[in-house]
Amino acid sequence: MSTRNLDYLFRPRAVAVIGASNEPRTIGAVVMRNLLDGGFSGPIMPVTTEYDTVAGVLACREVSQLQVTPDLAVICAPAETIVHTVSDLAARGTRGVILLTAGLGTVAHEGGRSVLQAALGEARRHLVRILGPEGIGLAVPALGLNASLAPTKPRPGRLALISQSGTVAAGLLDWGTANGIGFSHVVSLGESADVDVADVLDYLGSDPDTRGVLLYLESIAAARKFMSAARAAARNKPVIVLKPTRDRGERSPELIPPSTHVTVDEVFDATVRRAGMLRVRSLLELFGAAEALARIGPLRGEQIAVLTNGKALGALAAAALAAGDGRAAPDAVELPGNATAEEHARALEALLADARIDAVLLAHAPSALVSSEEIARGCAPIAAAAGRPVLSCWLGGGAVEGARRVMSEAGLPTYPTPEQAARALSHLVEYRRNQEALRQTPPSLPEDFAPDVASARRIVETALAEARDALTEFEAKSLLVAYQIPVVETYFAASAADAVRIADQLGYAVALKVVSPDIERRSEVAGVMVNLEDAEEVRLAARDIAQRLETYRPGARLAGYSVQRMIRRRGTDSPRAGAIELVLGVAADAAFGPVIYFGHGGAAAAAIRDRAIALPPLNMALAADLVSRTRASQLLAGQAGERPRADTHAVFATLVKLSQLVADIPEVLELAVDPLFADDKGVLAMEVRVRLRAAATRGAAHLAIRPYPKALEEWVELAGRRLLLRPIRGEDSAEHDAFIGGVDPGDLRLRFGREVRQLPRSELARLTQIDYEREMAFIATVARAEGGSETVGEVRMSAEPDGIRAEFAIVVRSDFQGKGLGRALMEKMFRYCRERGVELLYGLVDASNARMLGLARRLGFEIERSSDGRTAVISLDMQR
Repeated sequence: MSTRNLDYLFRPRAVAVIGASNEPRTIGAVVMRNLLDGGFSGPIMPVTTEYDTVAGVLACREVSQLQVTPDLAVICAPAETIVHTVSDLAARGTRGVILLTAGLGTVAHEGGRSVLQAALGEARRHLVRILGPEGIGLAVPALGLNASLAPTKPRPGRLALISQSGTVAAGLLDWGTANGIGFSHVVSLGESADVDVADVLDYLGSDPDTRGVLLYLESIAAARKFMSAARAAARNKPVIVLKPTRDRGERSPELIPPSTHVTVDEVFDATVRRAGMLRVRSLLELFGAAEALARIGPLRGEQIAVLTNGKALGALAAAALAAGDGRAAPDAVELPGNATAEEHARALEALLADARIDAVLLAHAPSALVSSEEIARGCAPIAAAAGRPVLSCWLGGGAVEGARRVMSEAGLPTYPTPEQAARALSHLVEYRRNQEALRQTPPSLPEDFAPDVASARRIVETALAEARDALTEFEAKSLLVAYQIPVVETYFAASAADAVRIADQLGYAVALKVVSPDIERRSEVAGVMVNLEDAEEVRLAARDIAQRLETYRPGARLAGYSVQRMIRRRGTDSPRAGAIELVLGVAADAAFGPVIYFGHGGAAAAAIRDRAIALPPLNMALAADLVSRTRASQLLAGQAGERPRADTHAVFATLVKLSQLVADIPEVLELAVDPLFADDKGVLAMEVRVRLRAAATRGAAHLAIRPYPKALEEWVELAGRRLLLRPIRGEDSAEHDAFIGGVDPGDLRLRFGREVRQLPRSELARLTQIDYEREMAFIATVARAEGGSETVGEVRMSAEPDGIRAEFAIVVRSDFQGKGLGRALMEKMFRYCRERGVELLYGLVDASNARMLGLARRLGFEIERSSDGRTAVISLDMQR
């Protein structure tokens, strides 16, 4: 249900406490005390059969007796009363419920359901939103609302806290109170029986009172819903995630295969990076990042200067920055130990006056010659007015306590050690990089990339029909060929004699490899012989391979041999000399579905352990980022005089093609290309393994991120021109920029509500790299005479998180207006919205836009003009 009715939880006008109590240390008593102490301005109404008054407030015995309908009810009552209570509240008009009663999932109710299941059924019938159970409730400090079991009254602030652990939420609240950090919202999700982390992220992502979000996660149930909400929220404000880290070598049994060396934790890292969030790995790091975020916000660059009164302290800070991937500026300032407050202030001003410096870390150790507090008082006003982040470390105890207080009171983050301060800065650097990745505009794939999906599906369906969970070598390579991934020429030989005949035709040297339906990896049976120079060597190799198969795997069937021409390596006269051995493939994560991995390949891969992970779908920019996070990228860059630069475009394109394969063929459970040769001439897949499973769904529902919906492409004929109507994609950035530049300025003003001639890169990225799960933009393109295509029109819609309502906008290039393109785009959007279940489509139109208003009337929109006559809201019931 996403954000539907969440206002009743987060902005209630009246609150009821069901099961309120006067008994100390009971849930009902704690909630009443917290609500009354919080300063909530609306009615707080206890409901109980045991007391006439609770905490001095007159109590009602039944929900029906309440004088005011509560928007929010906090239920602390016994389990056997829960279903009846939820039903009564729903009938009364309550739409928000916090369940604090524990154990509801294990208490039986009639009809074989648990109490929790029955209560959820009642709630859903009336669109009542339920938070919990097993949490500690929620707080909105600015409203004085503390409907929680927290032991501390939260301070108002601009950070929101969402936690799947009540214990962590309570601890963070207490830390915030002690450190002067306030919160806009505190939400303890508990079991997330109804309201889940994605719902709250969606709500707070657009909340104007929330500057950033702290998120404590233990598990993700609905990956696509979470990713969609996380990406939307992270584009608007920083989202910092703390999730317990498993041992870096641990693999979930649900993550296949073990040979990929991919861990569940690395998959989650890839998820956070793709969403543009920031991950921290301890409560201490979360506290540090939260303080920096609350007080100074994101960085604008990565050059960090260190200002210190001690050489050793400066060295510690610089080392910590380097370890955390921060960039220490070359002209850091070291002051003598007896430097005065005025000298510190002048040095800080000088650093902040340098346009190259993006942030300053002030690291100070106490001195008997000058007061640390005086230094803080001299520096705090300068830092507060700087417009750039200034973090401080005051090393010591009582001697620097006053300095810390001065900086905190000035709204500046301060840390007890240089390592903690540097770590906080490094987190801000990492967050900035993740955000920059969201704004990258990818280059295009070759226009002629058109995979043969039908052939690929036949290969997979044939194997599954034969009850096989793996493809043969030849099927696996044919699968790659269907996606235009180059593979080494491979032939099947049923016998040693066939192998000799094929080798003679290919020319020597050749490689001979075992083919058996009973083995997965040839290395397990020493089933590969290479550099065979003549027919006799091929015959002997075939005999040896057969013997090894019998020795290492008795009873395994020998189907035959595969024969390949040798692809020689560096140091020979082969055309593939100097090729780098890479690995790329697909593994399946239980929560987030398929992931793409890339790194060093070949025999030494396990020892090198150089892998990076990314979530599909990939574009060229995301593929380049994936490659850049491996040491193999340095090899691909080449080495002067020894090895030319590899064709990295071919490597990136291969990853994108593999990503498309995963999106199109959900039956692919595991795929490994190892090795993939890469050099200046391109790429070549040498070995391929593919494991299958019967897909639970067709389409791309198995992916955590909805891929480009190619099925929505459509050709139309308008005014003698053939146009392609299709969804927009990230690769359209340059062409979309040209389209905006070619639209009449008046039309752009009507579309954007302001004068526009060129959009910044960040906005182009936002317009072209859309989340197909909740928004859509269809563009109309026509072929250019000189080749390629150009955009001549666009219609765009953005659905609210619950998908019920969607806002749209449309713009058509001036020379294509009046030819029916606007109507064609709108009708395509109508069909799409109806298929997605959108109930209302609406748009804001300038009252002077007579052409658009006329089209709206013809299409059946209702038109409502604003009171000042400047704008009109047009809306269409999509279910008619």
